[in-house]
Amino acid sequence: MGLDVDVETYLIPGFKIFEHFFTVPLDHDNPSGVKIRLFARQGGPGFECSLPSYSGAYRAASAKGYQWLLLDQRGTGLSTPISAASLGNFETAEAKADYLKYFRADSIVKDAELIRRELCGGRKWSLLGQSFGGFCCINYLSLFTYHKRIFDISPNRILPVFITGGVPPLASNPDPVYRSLYCQLIKRNSIYYLKYPKDIQRVRTILRYLSTNTIILPDGGFLTPRRFRQLGIAFGEHGGFDAIHQIVILTANDIEAMGGLSYRCLEKISNRQPFDSNILYAILHEAIYCQGEKSNWSAERNMTKDFYFSLEWLETNEGKPVLFTGEMIYSWMFDDYAELRPLKEVAQLLAQYEDWGPLYDVEQLGKNNVPVAGVSYYEDMYVDLKLSEETVSKIKGFRHWITNEYQHNGLREGGEHILNTLFRMLRGDYDGYNESQI
Repeated sequence: MGLDVDVETYLIPGFKIFEHFFTVPLDHDNPSGVKIRLFARQGGPGFECSLPSYSGAYRAASAKGYQWLLLDQRGTGLSTPISAASLGNFETAEAKADYLKYFRADSIVKDAELIRRELCGGRKWSLLGQSFGGFCCINYLSLFTYHKRIFDISPNRILPVFITGGVPPLASNPDPVYRSLYCQLIKRNSIYYLKYPKDIQRVRTILRYLSTNTIILPDGGFLTPRRFRQLGIAFGEHGGFDAIHQIVILTANDIEAMGGLSYRCLEKISNRQPFDSNILYAILHEAIYCQGEKSNWSAERNMTKDFYFSLEWLETNEGKPVLFTGEMIYSWMFDDYAELRPLKEVAQLLAQYEDWGPLYDVEQLGKNNVPVAGVSYYEDMYVDLKLSEETVSKIKGFRHWITNEYQHNGLREGGEHILNTLFRMLRGDYDGYNESQI
């Protein structure tokens, strides 16, 4: 592993930032093979870190004396970012798919461990995992038992672990995940239309228009009815209902006033859909659950009839609300999204790949001696609570707080309160949580 000597530093309110680049193996089982470059700021699947601000969780942890290491996970941000253009360096779809297999949680965690040894001199560190970051944390706690021992990873190398909205299911494929999440998504749609009942007709008007017109977005993607319904991905975050309502009313108004859609409207829709700018979020989304099994377009296969839509259905079900979809990946996205279009064959290869390695070791998790505290949300639309509870029951010493006070992005909205509560739980002076095998 290599660490850049030339470290850039600067000040922002509350923090001094050190920017580091690291060189790590693409395949950690072949340390002398191809290398990739990682970026981290000292001070899920598919998104980079932003600059910290002296508020929320950052302030809570800093008050406890913590320093932060914010890692752009491999393939994101400045860490050898993956795009349709960068994958163009590979000649075949098979070569692209083989490369992308190294960008899951197990590789991310091994990157982190190399950074800990290089940057921290082998000292212990704590982990904080939000959403997919929580998946990485549980992988970290499992890793050393089945890895080939090229790393010195053991429970003694980790201080407390904090997980927010990200206790993963221990499934071997995504099917149970999507069966649960579709049920939660139906509830979120009901709440949305209860808050904005006039949007029932507005959405129907929009989908009728999109069904009978070819609409090209500014980036070259197609705005189809199925893509418009994907705006429901926001229904699981604070402020998501209101943000999508503003888009719905703007879109319906454009159709009524102009008989078409303005650039402003199209841009707002496109900006709410991150798949073009963060293609790992789409192409590896289902693979994050796979252990020895293929995903085979799980969300598409498990979609219930509640989400069925066609122009004929619209005409024969007058006044009935059309449901939005959520954080699901479908094969047709590799037609409708401009940046995903060149990767259609690659996505199909990955969807059918079944030789994914293990992510979690249930036996080791049952012997865990690392302090772990986590929060899950009753109405989480992205990480199913029941599946999270099943996982918690298998991790020794996991202090689990379940609340309906926050949505999935609670760390952003109430980070200081959430992290301070997790600190209290680890001290043993908070009664509002469930303990597992303590």
